[in-house]
Amino acid sequence: MDIWFIIFLILLIIVLAKRILFWTYLWQLKEYHFKRFLDHFRTGQGRQIFLNVFIGIKLLLVVTLLIRPNLFQWAFYLLLFIYLSEILKFGLEIFKKRFLKPSLTAKAILIILLSAGMIVLMIAFTPLKMSLSLALVFILLLDTFSFVIVSVFVVCFWPITNFFQKRLLKKAAKKIQARNNLTVIAITGSYGKTTTKELLYAILSQKFNVLKTRDHVNAEIGIAKTILNELKDQEIFIVETGAYERGKIRQVCKVIRPGIGILTGINQQHLATFGNQDNIVKAKFELIDSLPENGLAFLNIDNEFIQAKSADWKYKVRNKILIGSQAGLANIWAEHITSQKDKFSFVLKTKEGQVVDFQINMPGAHNVTNVLLAIAVSHHLGLSYEQIAQMLLNTQFKQKAIDIKKGKDGLTIIDASYSANPDGVFSALGYLGLWDTKNILVMPSLIELGSASKDVHFKIGQKIAAVCDLAIILKTDHFKSIKDGAVSAGMPAEKVLYIPNIQEVYQKIREYSASGDTIMLEGRVPEKLKQLLIIE
Repeated sequence: MDIWFIIFLILLIIVLAKRILFWTYLWQLKEYHFKRFLDHFRTGQGRQIFLNVFIGIKLLLVVTLLIRPNLFQWAFYLLLFIYLSEILKFGLEIFKKRFLKPSLTAKAILIILLSAGMIVLMIAFTPLKMSLSLALVFILLLDTFSFVIVSVFVVCFWPITNFFQKRLLKKAAKKIQARNNLTVIAITGSYGKTTTKELLYAILSQKFNVLKTRDHVNAEIGIAKTILNELKDQEIFIVETGAYERGKIRQVCKVIRPGIGILTGINQQHLATFGNQDNIVKAKFELIDSLPENGLAFLNIDNEFIQAKSADWKYKVRNKILIGSQAGLANIWAEHITSQKDKFSFVLKTKEGQVVDFQINMPGAHNVTNVLLAIAVSHHLGLSYEQIAQMLLNTQFKQKAIDIKKGKDGLTIIDASYSANPDGVFSALGYLGLWDTKNILVMPSLIELGSASKDVHFKIGQKIAAVCDLAIILKTDHFKSIKDGAVSAGMPAEKVLYIPNIQEVYQKIREYSASGDTIMLEGRVPEKLKQLLIIE
């Protein structure tokens, strides 16, 4: 049996190594944020980590060995077979490039090494204190709950990480404080941050030396690194900032000291991590609260949460410019909005009586508010509305939220996979409605919406029914709510499909579509599907 023990140990080492890599990956994916990590297990994908055949058999073996220790040999060989099956599956994942592994940062490497070392020590000393059957039970439990060990080391790193983060933030704050002539513009909101940032940069960089935060850099550490590594002699610094909990935006503002704050809009995004909608509103308004006495807030007054907060007599925004579509509420608003596939136009009006025509060379009239915010800030910094209108007319924008690409077999692919939040989905679907073709939507369900998930997905289903001929949902989470919403709005049930396998999704698209049809990829769709559909 010695040879079988050796084989067993080799298989066990491989399996546990896979476990450690996966759990480190998941923590890293959720940015080592406890609430985001925990919320993952509310999804079908998260539940599947534990609710699967392998886990079920292992826990059954634990119970069996505790009741009948004499069945050790039978349990040993069965576990040997299970581990061999898992490793073959692991090998297939590697071959198909589906294995989820962490980026090997210094922090991730330390967590991996410490977790591996702890597990090796625990296994090495197990046989010295237990019978063979109990030793196997221990190994089974260690395997099944290996995430606890990885999580313990993640938690242990929190104070260390916090220490170095504070040092980094302090250095960045010191550098900002030394730049008295620097204008800092901070942008936050549940949606529209990146588009507003890019529009503002495109306008202002034609007159000023401007630095902006890069794509997906909107947390305190990324912003601090941008300051330390990229801020030199620029006149304006545009910062996109986001958060998963209260206090984070305030922390960023203490570093960057913004003089101008832009609030693009608020919805239910990350409700699961914030706890409730009121916390989301308060978190976003931390930017506005952090502005100095002479600071200026630019607010999307069309947003119900911003409107309610601004109207509350207990809350006073010192200096504000309200942007929207309602002349009675806004200081600057848009009228006569027209939209085409590759551009949109509107008439800008102000309370002072100014009227200027604008044409924006980018898809999606839902971006009107983002454009108005960028125009208003640029005007405040010295550009006339006419100058801005000419700049925008002469600029071709390629936004990340909606990117039109050439697909294989004559298809048009609308890549709306940059990010996913409720307003973004509704806006993208509204844009899809402009295409007078057969329209197919492919999307996963949205995450971290907490108690609002069912209602949001039902409404998404209703919108799908209005603009789509076929909808393919990649995840089982809230699929029923999406389908119920679509069916309630008149879409045939057989046109709303749950297909988790990417190859099957591709085959379904090929069967259903023809040259000239439009496919929208909404939310975090797998890269493999893009590769199958899009001509590079």
